[in-house]
Amino acid sequence: MTAKSQEVAASLTPASTAMFSRRGLLRFGLVAGAGIAFAPSLSACAGPGGGGAASAASGTLTLGLNRSLVSIDNKMNQFDAAVTVQRAVRQALTRVSGDLTIKNVLAESFEAVSDTQWKVVLRDDAVYSDGTPVVAKDVTTALDMYKQVEGGFLQPQFSEWPVVTEVSDKELTLDTQKPIPTLDFLMSNVLITPADANEPAELHDGVGSGPYLVESSESGSGSYEFAINEEYWGEAPKIAKVNIRFISEESSRVSAIRAGEVDVIDSITPESAEQLKSVDGIEIDSVTGTRFNHLFFNFRKPKDHPIANPEVRRALSYAVDGKTIIDSIFSGNAEQANGVVPFTLNGFSEVGEFAYDPDKATSELKRLGVKDLALNLIWEEGEYPADTLVMQALVEMFSAVGVTLSLKSFEAGGDIGKWRRGEGGDWDILGNGYGNQTGLALTTMEGMYAGTAEKEKTHDSYHGFVFPEVADLIHQATSTGDERARNELLAQAQQKTWDLTPSLWAFVPKVLLARRTRVQNLELSPINSYDLSAVSLKD
Repeated sequence: MTAKSQEVAASLTPASTAMFSRRGLLRFGLVAGAGIAFAPSLSACAGPGGGGAASAASGTLTLGLNRSLVSIDNKMNQFDAAVTVQRAVRQALTRVSGDLTIKNVLAESFEAVSDTQWKVVLRDDAVYSDGTPVVAKDVTTALDMYKQVEGGFLQPQFSEWPVVTEVSDKELTLDTQKPIPTLDFLMSNVLITPADANEPAELHDGVGSGPYLVESSESGSGSYEFAINEEYWGEAPKIAKVNIRFISEESSRVSAIRAGEVDVIDSITPESAEQLKSVDGIEIDSVTGTRFNHLFFNFRKPKDHPIANPEVRRALSYAVDGKTIIDSIFSGNAEQANGVVPFTLNGFSEVGEFAYDPDKATSELKRLGVKDLALNLIWEEGEYPADTLVMQALVEMFSAVGVTLSLKSFEAGGDIGKWRRGEGGDWDILGNGYGNQTGLALTTMEGMYAGTAEKEKTHDSYHGFVFPEVADLIHQATSTGDERARNELLAQAQQKTWDLTPSLWAFVPKVLLARRTRVQNLELSPINSYDLSAVSLKD
């Protein structure tokens, strides 16, 4: 498909003409996959380590991504698998490790000196690929650029932007009006670029401090070629060249890894993983993730629209047979959410569960005076594995309770962003995934549910979700240094959010990745990424 957006086959017809029976879903799902804490101080010992000779590296690694990598930074968006590639070129002051603890990268030290001030000392040996040093001015400019960009994914995660004071080229302070005890985690998402080369837009190439540099790129097709950064200040990578390809169709990615055309494919369906397990020379890596996949309601609808009523939203949620979706489409490689953030995150609170009860859905909609309801569901292709199957199953489930559901998908890199911000066409439900690269429930709560009227003026709330009683609790939690007290506030916020029924349904997926056995030392983390510089190739 080449159009930037297209209607899914049979999606804009009444659900009765696109029947996808529960028995058929079970049968089809089994075969379709074959084709388709506050730390007061952080020391530098956890950094990448001393330099090494690039000449020791050899071989070429080819990655087949399920989403188009439109840039080598993350100002606008950051789907999970992009973290691996982006941070091979650009780095942050800190990073979240595989055990979801914070480690230093460009920072020699990152420590809180008061409730509202952090002191950061940059590594003396940290330099960019052009040999120039990483300096405090670069951090100042990076934060300014993230703040200026419109519609960036990172903006909602900061209750306020820290103010940088440059003490020297290698020392700075980060000051806030209110305490942000998790600032070291949040700064792990701010990628640093030389000040003169940075701008409030996506960067497709340029200078970075990571182990690789961009040798060539074609951002339109999502293709990149990486070579070793000869100036890299850390431990030298093991592989000489990395090629990145965007392969939208899962069946094509599966065929490519079977044929040895690519070495790694990410975010695959459980069916594809099961198929590839039996193939000689291929291994499957799996870990429970931190991503929150959900079907989010549009909170920008007029007050008299049915889904503006939380009782209607709750009634519609009873129509979704989540267990069948997880068992038949995901083969058990996901868990239905029991809250408004993933259960894998620090600070998660179990505040409810989704219940399948179509009779109750029908009776509740009748009681509420809702009839002949027609809704539009949109999503971007590749948002999560087997997303089209999930959406097609929902068409039938809604039909069973008298609701017509129309589907519209967008190609990766298309104009869904405008729709999501209320600047495109009309929609009622969004199929989306919210990644979490900090391991903290607070990050997801701040990003999804802490919308304010001020943010909504620029459409920077999460799809119009603006409820002061929720935002106030989250903002209190953001400023609370004591972890226990912070999590108590978060638990209250999570309960209030659940009671508003922001999502039709949600689940937490396992991260599944397939690799050729020649690929060694790939440590897949819960945030669906890995350290590319640590990966090696077996002869």
